[in-house]
Amino acid sequence: MHLAWFAWPAAKLTRSSVKLKSPNFGEIKKGAISVTYDDGIVNQFTIAKPIMDSLGLPATFYIITGKVEGSGKGKFIGRDPKEIIAETAKIKTDSTNFFERASLIAFTGTSEAEDYHARAGSLFEQGKVPEAHALIDEGYEKIRKGTMKDTDDVVFHNNVEDTTTWEQYKSYSAQGHEIASHTVTHPRLAALDEVNMLYELEQSKADLLQFIGPESIFSAEGPYGTENERVMEYAHKVYPSLRNRMPEEWLEEINRGSRMTPGESTKEYVQWQRGPISRIDINQMKAWVDTVMTHDNNWLVLVFHGIENLGWEPKTRPELVEYFSYMKANERDLWIATFRDVTKYLRERKGTAINSKVESDAIMIDLTTNLDPETYSVPLTLKTYIPANWTSVRFSQGAQTNTLEILKDEKGNFVVYDANPGSERISLKKSS
Repeated sequence: MHLAWFAWPAAKLTRSSVKLKSPNFGEIKKGAISVTYDDGIVNQFTIAKPIMDSLGLPATFYIITGKVEGSGKGKFIGRDPKEIIAETAKIKTDSTNFFERASLIAFTGTSEAEDYHARAGSLFEQGKVPEAHALIDEGYEKIRKGTMKDTDDVVFHNNVEDTTTWEQYKSYSAQGHEIASHTVTHPRLAALDEVNMLYELEQSKADLLQFIGPESIFSAEGPYGTENERVMEYAHKVYPSLRNRMPEEWLEEINRGSRMTPGESTKEYVQWQRGPISRIDINQMKAWVDTVMTHDNNWLVLVFHGIENLGWEPKTRPELVEYFSYMKANERDLWIATFRDVTKYLRERKGTAINSKVESDAIMIDLTTNLDPETYSVPLTLKTYIPANWTSVRFSQGAQTNTLEILKDEKGNFVVYDANPGSERISLKKSS
């Protein structure tokens, strides 16, 4: 991505910039795309993933961990449910008891009860608080009357066809895909009390860490794309990055419901989320990709759900083949990477200082950062101008060495290379 040039203090010849990198070392891209999938629907792995694999494209899958065998399951944590249900006959729902009641209702047995939880949470997030309270009262009245049977056996977003195992998820991660949290049961987090919200966030993280590893606990997505302030406060303490919101002062976030266009932003980077749902045709989806290639600071985050005949707002196999092939055909200008890796790259880019020392036949460069190198380990791509009389350039950083291709633009000769911030000094040497 296009960034302001950094003037090296030693000489004008050694300006450098850092741009979004690609898996092909030394290439500069115009923008980034992250393909993400929500809910862990089996067709995402049996249909969409093989298409992306055939093109060498990685994806991020936000999975509902409670549906995977061996995981911590969905449950209500708190007082005796019978006591809470009995209280609803005497005391109306209000701000003092809403979170507890909304947390419990989905675990009282039926898909109808879960729907009351989801709808009440939606009303609450829209600011329709009295309506949310009234809906919870209606649901509990049905429970007390027995018209909404208490079976104590519900898993949010349950789908008997979602049979992917932890062994399979681990193998997908090893292939370069990101497997990440979409909570334990896909609740309306904004409607949960503290203990139940933390369970949804922390148990999902614990299972991902146990069954896959630390690479799967960097990013997460709170269900329904919530941006509720209270939820964000808790969730950002559990996960380093959320697709819901990343409140960085240098990042413009345009969510799926926003009519703002990337060109309207004055910030250095733009994260532009779009949802390829059923009614969005392939030409519109391709236009999003074209926009990324038109501007120099865009990160397109695509949010898929259903695939073929399974899941919410499904897209078809032929659409996916055409769309992902279009991305691949334009890979020269696009860095297609997981949500995790693009987030890390941007933070590294903003948190890295560049210092250099210029000698007659060498440029010595240090990249210093306060970020944890164990977590933030995505190499940065640098572009450095070199003296006109250099005919060959040797790059080295630690054990890495290679000869760089010399390129030219209107400003002069330059080289492009990947380097790790917070690692050993970089050396660019003139070689014969």
